[in-house]
Amino acid sequence: MEIRLFRENDIGKILKLCNEHMEFDTLSESLLREKILGDPEYEEELNFTAWEKDMSVGFLSGVTREATGVTVQERTGYIKLMVVHKQFRRQAIGHRLYENLEGIYRKRGIKKISIYDVPYNYFMPGIDPRYTPALAFFETMGFHRFSDTANMFVDLKGQDFKTGSEENKLAGKGIIIARAKIDDRDEVLNFINANFSSCSYEVGKAFELSPIGVHIARYNGKVMAFSAYDCNNIGTGWFGPMGTHNELRGKGAGSVLLKRCMQDIKKQGLSEAIIPWVGPIRFYSYYVNAIVKRVFWRYEKVLA
Repeated sequence: MEIRLFRENDIGKILKLCNEHMEFDTLSESLLREKILGDPEYEEELNFTAWEKDMSVGFLSGVTREATGVTVQERTGYIKLMVVHKQFRRQAIGHRLYENLEGIYRKRGIKKISIYDVPYNYFMPGIDPRYTPALAFFETMGFHRFSDTANMFVDLKGQDFKTGSEENKLAGKGIIIARAKIDDRDEVLNFINANFSSCSYEVGKAFELSPIGVHIARYNGKVMAFSAYDCNNIGTGWFGPMGTHNELRGKGAGSVLLKRCMQDIKKQGLSEAIIPWVGPIRFYSYYVNAIVKRVFWRYEKVLA
């Protein structure tokens, strides 16, 4: 058994490993590249592979982010993706992969490790509890469950997301809804940085799409709300983030922005949209008939 760093030319075999041994998920090569090599803070030394001869039997991807809500600059370590071949489990492969990563985090003085819920670029916002062996493994490694979250799904096939009449009513109140243009980019990102700073990177990615995957609401000429899609897990129907300034809440702009994104995702030929890491369940249920379809348990470990 060989444990070594991930190399870009491993991608095909890692993809096969993931798709054959993560039974509740499917990745494309482009999506796997986005999660690993496309991460804005990708580091080669935080990605490990396990091999039995020339067969990939284990993979662990790590990344760090600057921690939020602290008085001094700190970084949180993350396990971004982990999979072990079913026939090679309980042979300490996962343990060896994980110890390599934790050892690096400890040397760097990182104080906390979290699983999967990586800001800006993530595949899942926690562990789907149907991956029960993963829960058991991480609890054995000293992680504790601290929160739950969920992904909601929207059935796009039987719904009409046209918003013309709603937009006309809003226009009469000085609220103008439109797809963002490239010339709007700086203004939109300035608004987000001032009010929803954690969303800035993802929305910036949506400005790189064609058509641009961002819709905005202007109130008295100023950007006051936004919604976006394909910022993360591109091409899978991933919605968000979205945000509305306090002055505009309750006026109907948010629901129109949401529906515009749903219509765009539907035009891609997808039958479902995914609303990840959901906060306001009632909002999405009411306006686009979204349902909770996947639940995730969030785990973290504090390093002594």
